[in-house]
Amino acid sequence: MSTVLSPDRTTRVDNSQCVRQRPECAFVDKGVISHGGSVRNNPDALSGGHRSSCHTQPGVARQNLALVTVFMVWMAVLVSGMAKGSHGMSDNDRYSEQRERMVERQIAARGIEHPLTLDAMRGVPRHLFVPAGQERRAYQDSPQPIGHGQTISQPYIVALMTELIQPWPDMKVLEIGTGSGYQAAVLAEFSDNVYTIEIIEELGRWGEGNLQKAGYDNVHTKIADGYHGWEEHAPFDAIVVTAAADHIPPPLVDQLRNGGRMIIPVGSPFRTQNLMLVQKDGDDIRTSNVMPVRFVPFTRDDD
Repeated sequence: MSTVLSPDRTTRVDNSQCVRQRPECAFVDKGVISHGGSVRNNPDALSGGHRSSCHTQPGVARQNLALVTVFMVWMAVLVSGMAKGSHGMSDNDRYSEQRERMVERQIAARGIEHPLTLDAMRGVPRHLFVPAGQERRAYQDSPQPIGHGQTISQPYIVALMTELIQPWPDMKVLEIGTGSGYQAAVLAEFSDNVYTIEIIEELGRWGEGNLQKAGYDNVHTKIADGYHGWEEHAPFDAIVVTAAADHIPPPLVDQLRNGGRMIIPVGSPFRTQNLMLVQKDGDDIRTSNVMPVRFVPFTRDDD
């Protein structure tokens, strides 16, 4: 029983009527609680005081523990889903709809039909291969700047160049011009034998980091002049060049296997270039003009 007195007096608490409401509540049996909040012990309390028998009810404690457990499990599931990389990315990721729309409207609608190519374009999270803060533009029908005077190519061009090498599972592919790593990631969707070279070191390290963070650990990267290819891993079933050269580099032709294909933009950086398909049949090298394009220039060590 409790009696409330005037501010200059005190309130005596009878713990026999106490029902504890909060875990942090604490009472002193036979104690006297002043209106200022301090606890004074009267002679009776000094001789017979003890901790109150008013304590947390077991049912309430169990209920609170259950709620905390459910909350912690929910948080663990949420964090796990956010931490997934590209290959393991949830179908519910917020960019999946944009990616599907990109494939249907920008790629398939323009005549790209190769199943592996379409699946690869659907599978790669393009927004992970653009600079931070530019993710919302990743799926637009245009190239995007990535720094150092370089770009990530328009989605349709990436798909076209991929289809033109006639991909099959586990073919060995060399890419010249890693950039952000996006084209290499597309190739890695169907092959565990992807090699990519970037001459700009800072850009190459960034692209390599993008590939690793996105889960593409089957891509081999190198900082070097791509003009000379990657001879120790030749021959290649296909070579994809993502920068415009003023001529087709002979070392790259040499590193194509018999029957292999190379796709490369050729022409001056200040004029419209031509996307060229190179096919090797023994000593017979055939080239064909696919379409006019605009690419960043092929950079060399001596540039």
